Amino acid sequence: MVFRKATLQDLPAIIALYANDKLGKTREQFVIPLPKQYVEAFKNINEDKNQELIVLENDTNEVIGTLQLTYLQHLNRLGSLRVQIESVHIKTEYQGKGLGKTMFQWAINRAKEKGASIVQLTSDKKRPEAIKFYQKLGFTASHEGLKLQF
Repeated sequence: MVFRKATLQDLPAIIALYANDKLGKTREQFVIPLPKQYVEAFKNINEDKNQELIVLENDTNEVIGTLQLTYLQHLNRLGSLRVQIESVHIKTEYQGKGLGKTMFQWAINRAKEKGASIVQLTSDKKRPEAIKFYQKLGFTASHEGLKLQF
């Protein structure tokens, strides 16, 4: 298994992972060609030094997982750096084999390499199994998250 920075050629596989999910099915549009908004968003993420879109490849170079890291510089906590982990997805046939834990260990180690003092994430309340998984990894529900959608 190899973790690497995503390329534009990986974009269809990433969007397919997002769309193959109970919530993703209601909000993603996996069609070929992909909607241009995905390509534009990928380019913005790829050009931003505070973003890392990562893929996990199996031994045959197939993208089987993805996650996004966002580096957030703060003034509080002595100017600490935080890392937000988002959009973690694993191909269905690879779920339940320990890859989620492997992906989070990789992400946490990456955050430490970058000098982060906190790794944080959010999870939709409609995903109680994911929340239990994150708690087993040591994450705590220390804050209440709120969103305003447009």
